[in-house]
Amino acid sequence: MYRPRHFDVDDPSVLARFMREHGFVLLVTAADGVPVASHIPLILDTDPGQGDGGGQRLLGHTAKANPQWRAFDGKTEAMAMFRGPHAYVSPNWYETEIMVPTWNYVTVHAYGKPKVLSDPAAALDVLERLTSEYESGATGPWSMDRLPESYIEKMLDGIVAFEMPVDRLEGKFKLSQNRSPADREGAIEGLRASGDPESLEVARLMAELYADG
Repeated sequence: MYRPRHFDVDDPSVLARFMREHGFVLLVTAADGVPVASHIPLILDTDPGQGDGGGQRLLGHTAKANPQWRAFDGKTEAMAMFRGPHAYVSPNWYETEIMVPTWNYVTVHAYGKPKVLSDPAAALDVLERLTSEYESGATGPWSMDRLPESYIEKMLDGIVAFEMPVDRLEGKFKLSQNRSPADREGAIEGLRASGDPESLEVARLMAELYADG
């Protein structure tokens, strides 16, 4: 990923927090030179393995009918793209007169070599952890304990669970860090005035992380 120095983020704690907060990812592999992608939820877990990813791994599953899992051989690199909020930024919001439009956004790319978890107990653990991660008081919370064992076995037969040790991470927080404080404040005000939920979140991050820098 192209990461100019203004936008490059490499703090492991910041990247881990972002990945946990934006767990619905685009998982990209290649089959015979052709890109293949799936939109799936993942969870970030700690792992004693080595690598620039900080000893982390991603856990998830795909449908067994989805052929992408056949690339999960533990040797072939994949990319998981975690996408955060994004928004259009108008030149009208800047104090500087001669400017052009841009797009602010936040994203993290995780790279690793996914491998299938063939043990049914390990696959069940992934499902239980995914459910636990995304259930909350607002949703119930719901638990897999409510399901009959026969139903769980049937469900496990229809999925492929996997883990992906994180070898390296790339973070890009493009939030007008390369603009003057006045221009940045103008962009924050313009995004807030739009009322769009994603624009509001971009404005929040700009104010929280870079308003004074």
